[in-house]
This record gives sequence, structure tokens and C-alpha cells, in this order.
Amino acid sequence: MALSMETQLQSIFEDVVKTEMIEEAFAGMFMDTPENERTKLISCLGAFRQYWGTLQQDSHEQCVQWIVRFIHSQHSPKRISFLYDCLAMAVETSLLPPRMVCVALISSESLEWERTRLWALTFQLIRKIIGGVDYKGVRDLLKAVLDKIQTIPITVSSAIVQQLLAAREVVEYILDRNACLLPAYFAVTEIRKLYPEGHLSHWLLGSLISDFVDSFRPTARINSICGRCSLLPVVNNSGAICNSWKLDPTTLRFPLRGMLPYDKDLFEPQTGLLRYVLEQPYSREMVCNMLGLNKQLAGRGLIKGRDHLMWVLLQFISGSIQKNALADFLPVMKLFDLLYPEKECIPVPDISKPQSTHSFAMTCIWIHLNRKAQNDNSKLQILIPHSLKLHHEFLQQSLRNKSLGMSDYKIALLCNAYSTNSDCFSLPMGVLVETIYGNGSMRINLPGTSCMASGSVTPLPMNLLDSLTVHAKMSLIHSIATRVIKLAHAKSSIALAPALVETYSRLLVYMEIESLGIKGFISQLLPNVFKSHAWGILHTLLEMFSYRMHHIQPHYRVQLLSHLHSLAAVPQTNQNQLHLCVESTALRLITALGSSEVQPQFTRFLNDPKTVLSAESEELNRALILTLARATHVTDFFTGSDSIHGTWCKDILQTIMSFTPHNWASHTLSCFPAPLQAFFKQNNVPQESRFNLKKNVEEEYRKWKSMANENDIITHFSMQGSPPLFLCLLWKMLLETDRINQIGFRVLERIGARALVAHVRTFADFLVYEFSTSAGGQQLNKCIEILNDMVWKYNIVTLDRLILCLAMRSHEGNEAQVCYFIIQLLLLKPSDFRNRVNDFVKENAPEHWLQSDWHNKHMNYHKKYPEKLYFEGLAEQVSPPLQLQSQYLPIYFGNVCLRFLPVFDIVIHRFLELLPVSKSLETLLDHLGGLYKFHDRPVTYLYNTLHYYERHLRDRTNLKRKLDNRTPGWCLSETYLKFGMNPREDNVWIPDDTYYCKLIGRLSPGPFPNCDWRFNEFPNPAAHALHVTCVELMALAVPGKDVGNALLNVVLKSQPLVPRENITAWMNAIGLVITALPEPYWIVLHDRIISVLSSPALTSETEWAGDPFALLDFTACHQSYSEMNCSYVLALTHAVWHHSSIGQLSLIPKFLSETLKPIVQTELQLLYVYHLVGPFLQRFQQERTRCMLEIGVAFYEMLQAVDQHCQHLSYMDPICDFLYHIKYMYTGDSVKEQVEKIIMTLRPAMKLRLRFITHSSIIETSSSAAATASSASASSSSAGAPQPPPSTLSSTNAAASPSQHAHTPISTRNNKRSYVFNQQQVVKDKEAGD
Repeated sequence: MALSMETQLQSIFEDVVKTEMIEEAFAGMFMDTPENERTKLISCLGAFRQYWGTLQQDSHEQCVQWIVRFIHSQHSPKRISFLYDCLAMAVETSLLPPRMVCVALISSESLEWERTRLWALTFQLIRKIIGGVDYKGVRDLLKAVLDKIQTIPITVSSAIVQQLLAAREVVEYILDRNACLLPAYFAVTEIRKLYPEGHLSHWLLGSLISDFVDSFRPTARINSICGRCSLLPVVNNSGAICNSWKLDPTTLRFPLRGMLPYDKDLFEPQTGLLRYVLEQPYSREMVCNMLGLNKQLAGRGLIKGRDHLMWVLLQFISGSIQKNALADFLPVMKLFDLLYPEKECIPVPDISKPQSTHSFAMTCIWIHLNRKAQNDNSKLQILIPHSLKLHHEFLQQSLRNKSLGMSDYKIALLCNAYSTNSDCFSLPMGVLVETIYGNGSMRINLPGTSCMASGSVTPLPMNLLDSLTVHAKMSLIHSIATRVIKLAHAKSSIALAPALVETYSRLLVYMEIESLGIKGFISQLLPNVFKSHAWGILHTLLEMFSYRMHHIQPHYRVQLLSHLHSLAAVPQTNQNQLHLCVESTALRLITALGSSEVQPQFTRFLNDPKTVLSAESEELNRALILTLARATHVTDFFTGSDSIHGTWCKDILQTIMSFTPHNWASHTLSCFPAPLQAFFKQNNVPQESRFNLKKNVEEEYRKWKSMANENDIITHFSMQGSPPLFLCLLWKMLLETDRINQIGFRVLERIGARALVAHVRTFADFLVYEFSTSAGGQQLNKCIEILNDMVWKYNIVTLDRLILCLAMRSHEGNEAQVCYFIIQLLLLKPSDFRNRVNDFVKENAPEHWLQSDWHNKHMNYHKKYPEKLYFEGLAEQVSPPLQLQSQYLPIYFGNVCLRFLPVFDIVIHRFLELLPVSKSLETLLDHLGGLYKFHDRPVTYLYNTLHYYERHLRDRTNLKRKLDNRTPGWCLSETYLKFGMNPREDNVWIPDDTYYCKLIGRLSPGPFPNCDWRFNEFPNPAAHALHVTCVELMALAVPGKDVGNALLNVVLKSQPLVPRENITAWMNAIGLVITALPEPYWIVLHDRIISVLSSPALTSETEWAGDPFALLDFTACHQSYSEMNCSYVLALTHAVWHHSSIGQLSLIPKFLSETLKPIVQTELQLLYVYHLVGPFLQRFQQERTRCMLEIGVAFYEMLQAVDQHCQHLSYMDPICDFLYHIKYMYTGDSVKEQVEKIIMTLRPAMKLRLRFITHSSIIETSSSAAATASSASASSSSAGAPQPPPSTLSSTNAAASPSQHAHTPISTRNNKRSYVFNQQQVVKDKEAGD
């Protein structure tokens, strides 16, 4: 029968340690000779080797554990020592794996600090054999040793401390950077897990741990952005949605990578940053992005006094009390006792003022609590407080008064107090809805023919809506939406009252009622109205979206765009007015997309891009491509790329080209980012020649004249698939006969609105041909007159649609100039459009939310300039005249001027692209520029224009001034308005440093108006300030490079206007501004970096004798007045790059490899580059991994150059620690192949430290090892790192000699690891992928 493992092992080891009776009797007096000891060892080891060879692999660990238990069961130190010598010899002779032995020893339950001799002997053995353990095993052993040390109590007898110190010696050996048993990065990670920031290490370890952790502070600094806690974003700016501003949602700390000892302020909760963002209007999306939240944030209020606090609480209580227990809300009454100490009754405030609703808030809360108690059949313990009695009586008395007027805030007070009591709530809410519904028999006319609406025209004022609680507003908007759906189902012939439409528009600006507001509008109301085929209401909703809605989240806008493209394909929408409205709304949605919104929104549709593209409208798809070009330019998306391959826009572009194949004129194409240019050059579409077009028109015209049968003519020219040339024929009729017959009208009617767009497109090309071949003079005037008549006299095509088609055609050279000449003539030569624009601008104001009489002005304008969308003019001119009764859809807000604005945006851009028509553009702006006060995003449009066309506008100062000449409320600086708008070409104003300092200084707090941001172009003052500042800087008659350098000099030069104590805030402002400008403005920062790297401070070893990490610690240097230019440039670069888009940052790899790498030759230069780029690796990993890998390789290439150039390296440890940080936090083994070759060329000491990066096994000869040790010793003084005393290195070498406790080389075992047991021992770990 086979003996058990325990029995066999016992027989082996007990034989060795057994003693004679006389030895036990005279213990301590008998000693074995060294020969006897060695004989015993060899005998024991021989027996064990024989037994070990019979064991299965899976029993090895169990066997070693038994041996350790056996040893620890001994009480004689001599026996323990002897058995430990057996174990050591077993490891030295490759019989036992050192890792298994060390693990068994350290995890033994018998290893307790009280058994001091066992403790000392055990750790001495571990110290002896740990050199043979692979680096991951050493990491695990370090953790186990530290855990074991933690078991030692705070106070022990001083007599045993010396024995306990054996454990410290093991830790010291593991942490010895020259011994290099594991990456120091692994060690600091384990230490920081056990002793986090602010926790002291065990007393036994003394300063060993803190000194080791401190040696990583340089690495932490390399990975930290200078002054990061002082950098703040602009909400709604493109940079604000990147990963720069992410916080941990549970701790509000920065998500720092690695267990490094970062500066203390980086570990603090960033409540200041979050509070700053929360204080900005419309910050919800950014807060969700910062904290990684998907759900909505609750509404928030700024607490100003008790009334305001109670007003905020009322919002919450009135909306949630019905769904929650009464007890949850009773603590509010305790708050009342604290905040309302009055003994007398609080008087009723003046209810003609909106603040009165805040004063009544506490009384309203009590009424809601009381109502809840009644519904729950519980008795409210607190009676109405005496101080609120007058308020309560006033509300009850008002409720009894059935006739409520709109002259004060009594209705709002009653709605707020009784919104949870349906019996009482119906009275005040009923008055509100009755006011705007216009339920009486009175009817009013709307523009167009046969269009009547309910008679109420005065909307509820914003002050009243602001005075309603969220709960009351939700009830009101729910009531309106329900009524609209009901009227849609009923197919009512009476349109909605103007007051209802305007009030509904105003309610949609409240984000706190989004679920019933814009979300309900898009996902419920629109589909319901569409399903009911209530085209009048649909037209109304689209008008609201076009002219009345502000700050709608982009995903709702793109969702609506998708709805509109679906709608365009429905037969019922093939009606002139509705089709025009659908296309105009879609055009607005596309062109108004923010540059930072395009990519995140369209990537949501990559699986099915068709849903956000038009299947038939070339103009809409072209507008989308122009928006895409502008967005990718402004956000620098394609920077450093030459192809769209693999990007989110490839499928979108390919789908557009399959739907509406087209070309772009070379002058337009040249403005596109390079990858888009390449795409359209590869996907060139053959164009019909102008000659063929002329020939086809002549042929069709001959058919028109030769055909006699009216029905045949109508069928032929309106048939689907027939050439879209009919408008060209009408042109020829008017040119030759000055009239169009009735059949022409019938054909137009039969063609239909949707198909007619193709005819307009062809007509636009035909016009260019006609005008190009015109003889000029009388003939030209005749052409212009006919064209004008087709628009204004015959109403064949609307001006905005014709201009859009002309502006979107792709003509070259002279024909392009002719096309723009036609546009100019159409807009300016006849007075029709100019008069409309002048009167509209003169008689109206854009602040619709403050107006109560918009409808009257709207109707007066339409009576003077009626919109005719059904060829009415042509019907009147034919012989005999036709009597039309076209059923117009209701028009509440729109007209040709407002519809023209997004088209005018496109026209301006087309004119900018062609240099010869610059003067024409200036003329257009002089006559029509006033329209821009009604533009919903005028500053943003100008910002995009100056940014996108920066190259075209560099030397066109007059044109820039014209574009910028719309200043009321924009807050351009006084200096610029005084000097920059000077039209004299001979005396161009060049701003000085003071101008730039004042301009940057305005950003905080700045002169920007505290307006109602709900209706402003921008969501908050900071966004307004940033855009206006950028517009002003781009409009200067100064090259971008000079402006960029001047901005950098605001903090890099000594400026009396820049307060020293706020320097990081100024750097933050410069970072925000310069990254929002085109590339020539911010690329100058690269020149400053080059200048610093080439400066003596970093190139000369004698220029700076101190610690380089102190030199580059901007905050500490600044506080001690010892900063240098290089630390200023470092801090400013961090501020700029922190605000940069990933497109801008993607230039860094090329900058490193092509520009900086040839310069970097000293350690200081290398450390400076690491400091510059290190903090941004996390963003590269998250947003552009390819760049991160390129940077990783560039870092090694620079290290190689420094290694070859420098005879002596003083900071190898921080450099290596940083490279390990990159490997384990970012690159993994992705760049292993490239960096392995570089590491193999480095000096031995550096190679030794970096060997774990490549997992290479380097078998050193003894002479090579000695050389390495000598090199390591000479260059081990790393900044901030605790250096071993001279004896450490020599004792380590001594430890490697066979005569003491080192180990001779042993053969490779079947676990494929080989060892050299000396100080330079290296390991090849088969787990290279970990």
C-alpha cells in the first residue's frame, strides 16, 4: 500500500533532525562539525529529491506547504535554521521553485511576530531566495510581507525589535531600485493600496515607505496638468463635451490614472468645478457628461433668502407630494419655525409684482401638505401658522371670487396653491386656458386666403408663466397639447388661436418641464398630428420650431429632421405651402447644427444614415455637406488625416451621393477639409453640358409650340420622368411673347410641389447659360425683368427657393460669377425684396418673448406684402383669368424675409469663396444686412464664417468689417469699436499689448449683459463672451500668427494689467480663446515650446543646477516668485491643450516626432517634453488611440537620443517610472515590438530598469553584471528618490557571492524561467501579455 505524502516527508525530515538522548540531556553543549552539517544537508536533500521526482505537478505546492508547517512546528532555533538551510539549498539547486517556497513561508499561520526567532529566520531565508522569484511573484510577496508587518502592534518590547527588523530588510531589498526585482511602479501601486494618501505606514518600516513613495512624486507631476483645479470650461463650448472635464460620480474627484502620489489638491472633490458648471444656464448636458449620468438632473435654484428657498421647495413638493408619503414632507414645517420667527401676521405683498409668488410660497406649501393629509385621512399636526394667516385668508377669498382678471398675479398664486386640488385648481387654470384658447364665436383672418383662426391673439406673458410652479406649468402645457391633439383628430377647419400658439411656444423653453414640453412635442404631438393628417396644425408646429424655439437639445432637432425627411415622401405633403415649409424647416435645422453637435448626433445614425438624409432634395443634402465641412474644420476633426476612410462621415457621404449625386465647384471644394476634398474628387459626377441643356430646352419648346391638344400638352410636360425643363419653357414664353397661357398654369399645377424643385434646379443652370450668352444692355434688362416677374408678378417660384438653388449649383470660373451676378440682381435690382426687408426690419423687433402684439404686426405686414404660394399671379394674368380658391395653411410667424435668412447664410458663404465677387457681397450686406437682427444665431454664424474662411479673409479687411458691422448687444470691446471699425485703408489699426490684456480680462467677469438666456443665442454669459471675443480677434486687420503670439504674451510677458495672484485664471481664459480660433492662431504655441526647449536652461548642464522637477513645478515656483519662462510656457501649454479638441491635440505626435525629437538631447529637455505631453495621454487613449501609441514610441526614441548624447544620466528612475506608467495605464504591449529594439540599445543601467517592459530575458555574464552594477550605482541619484547608502550596493553585491547567501546559476526548468541569482538577475516571464 502506497504511503501518504505526510508519512514519507516525515520520515525524510525527522531522520535529519532527530537527536541522541545524550544530545538532548546536554542541549547546547554538542555542536555538529561543518562537515557533519553538510553531510546531513546533502543526505536530506538527496532523499527529498528522489521523493520530489515521484510527485505529480499538482502536488508540489501541497508538499512545500507541509515542509513549512513541519519546520514551524519545531521549537529549536537550531533545527529551524538547519531545515531552512535545506530549503535554501533546494532552491539554489533548482529543486524547489523560489516563489512557491516564499509564498508558503509568508502565508504560514505559525509565522507570528511573537515567535521572534522564527520570524527573523523566516525573513532572512526569504531575503536570501527572493531574487529568484519572477517580478509578479515579488509584487505579490511584497503585499504579503506588508500585510504580515501590519500584524505587529504599535508597542512592543525594545528587546525584540532587532529580530523583527528582518521583515523590513526584505521590504528594503524588494524596493531597492538597483536590485530591480520588479518594476518600482508595481511596488508603489501595492504600497498605495495599503497606505492611501494621508495614511502613515507601519512604524517598523520607518521612512522607508514614505521615501519610496516620494520618489514617485516626479512621475505624478509629469502626469499632472499645471493648475488643473483652476481650469474651468465654458458650458456649451465644443471643448466642454470632451473627456477633459470628467469627474468620478461618487467622489467628484478627477479620474486620475495609477496609484501615484499626485498633489493633494488633485485628490480633493472638485465641488468648485461642479458648482461653477451648475450655476451656468443650460448646463445639464455637460453635467451629465462630466459625471457619466444618463438620467435627467433635478431642477435647481439659487437660494437667496427664505422666500426663495420656500419657492424652490414648493416646486419639488407640489410636483411630488401626491406620489410620496406625507411624513417625508413634514420636516419642512420645522424649517418654517426656523425661518419665520414673526409673532405677528406677515402682511399680504403687492400682488401686482411677480415677487409676490415667492412670498406666498410657504403658505402654498402648507396648503399642499394639508390637502395631502385630507386625502390620506390623516390629521395634519400643525395648524396654519399664525404668521401666515393673512396669506391663507387672501387665497381663500380669491378662490371664492369667480371673476379673476389678468392684471395681477392672483391667478398664478391660486394655481400654485391648489395645483394638487382638482376642485379648486380648475378655476384659475380654466381662466388661463380660456384666455388663450379663444373659445368664443369670434374668428380672425390669418395670412393667405380662406384661413380663419380662433380669435385670441394675446399670449400669456413670460412674467406670468415664470410665476407658475413647475407643477402648474406642466398642467398648462398638458392642457394645451391635449387640446391640439383633440383638434387634430377632429380635423377642425378653424386654426389654433395665435395666443395659444405663442403661449405654447413660450412654455417649451422651460427645461424643467421637458418631458411634457419639447420631448412630448417631438415624440407625441407631431406623430399624432401627422397621423390625423391635420396639415394646418403640422404647418403651425413646424413654424413654431423654426421661429420660436430656443436651446432645443440637438438630439431632438436631429429627430425632427428625420421626421421631416419621412414627411417629405408622403403624397399629402406634395402641396406648395407645406412642402416649402418642410424644406425650409429642414434647411434651418441642418445649417443651425453646432460644430460640436454634428459628430455626436450623426454617429447615432451610422447603422441607417438614410433616416437623416433627404432622398430627393439635392439642396438639403448639399447644405448638410457644407455643415459637415464647417463642423469638421472648426473642431479640427480631420487634422492630421487625409482620408475619410474609417471615419463616421464616410457612410453619410456615400449615402448622399447615392441619393443625390452632385459635384462641387473648385472654389467651394478648396475650402473643404482635405479628406472631404479627396472624397469628392474620387466620386466625381459627370455633368450635363450647358450646350446640351440649351439644345434640350429648344427641343421641348418646339414641342410646346407644335402640340395642339391641351390634354396631351399637360400630360407630356407634367408626366413623371419627363425632363424637368418646364420653367425654362415658361422663361422662353415670357421672353418671346410676354405672356403665359392657361395651359402653362395647368402644367405647373399638375407637376406638383415636390417635382417642381427639380425644374427650379434646371432653370437655375439654364439662367446662367442665358445670362452668360446675353448681349447685355437691353437684352440683359429684359432678362432681369422677366426673372423678377416670375418671382413677384406670376408667383411661379418663391425667391428663397430660387436663390437657394442658384447658390447651390456648381459653376466654375466665369459662369460662377454670372450665377452670383444673377443672385445679386434678383435681390437688389428690383425694389420688391428690398422694400420687404426694409419694412420688416423697421417695423419689427426680434424680442418676440417680450411682445404682446406680434400678431397685429404680423398681419399688417402680410396685408402689405401678401405671400402667394399657388401661382396666383399667373392665374390672374392668363387669358381668361382663373379664379383660385387656394386653401392656405395657417401662418403665425413666417414670411419671405425670415425664410430667406438661412438661404442668405449660404449665399454669403458662396460669395466669400470667389474673390472677384467680394464687392458684390459688400453691396448685399449693405442693403440686406439689417435682416441679421432676426437671425437666431448671428454671432455664432459670424464666428463660423470667420473661422471657416480664415484663409480667404486674411487680406480682406473691409469685408471682415462689413461682416462684423452688426454690433448692438454683441459687446465688442470699446477699443475695437473705436479703432478697429476705422474704414481707412491707409491707417490700419494695429492693437498693442494693453488691448489684448483688456480683452482677455473681460472674460471674467466681463461686461456681458445679464439677459434672459432662455431666448438668447447663447446659453450663458461665458459662452457669449468667448464667441464675441473670438469674432473680434478674427476680425482684426492683423495676421492670425501675430494675434496668437499677442495672446500668449498676455501671461508670458510681464503685464501690469495681469494680476499675479490670478495667473491661472488668465491662462484658462487664453486657453479657451486661442483653442476656439483657427489653426494659425494657436499653432504659434509650438514655436514657444521649441524656443524653450532650445534655451540654455534646458540645453546646458550648468545653467540650472537644481532639481528639474522643482523648476517645472509651476505652482510652487509661482508662489515663491522663482518661476522661469520654461515653467510659464509649460503651464500655459497645459491650459491650452486642456481646452483643445482632440483634433487639435492630434497634431502633437507629428510635432513630437518631426520637430521636437531632433532637438531633444539632454535629460532636462526630455523631462520637459514628458511634462508637456504626459497629462494628455489619458485623453488620447479615450479619444484617439493611434496618437497615443505614436506618442509612446516617440518618447522612447527621444530617450534613445538622450541616452546616446549624455555621458551621465541623473534621473533614470523617474524616467523609467513614467515609461512603466505609460505601459500599464495606456499602451500595454501595443508598442512592444518598436520599443524593445530601442531598449536593447540603451546603457546597461537603463536597460536593466526597463527589462520588464519587453519581458526580455537577458542572461548577463559576471563581468557584464559588474559593469551594470557599477553604472547603476553611478547614476542612481534620481530626483526625490531615496538613495541607498554606499554600503547598500556593496552589501548587495556581497550578497551575490556564493560564499554567503547568493545562488549560483541554475539550468532552465520546465516552467521555462531561467535565473541568475545576483543583483542584476533578470527574468523572462511567460505571462508577457499581463
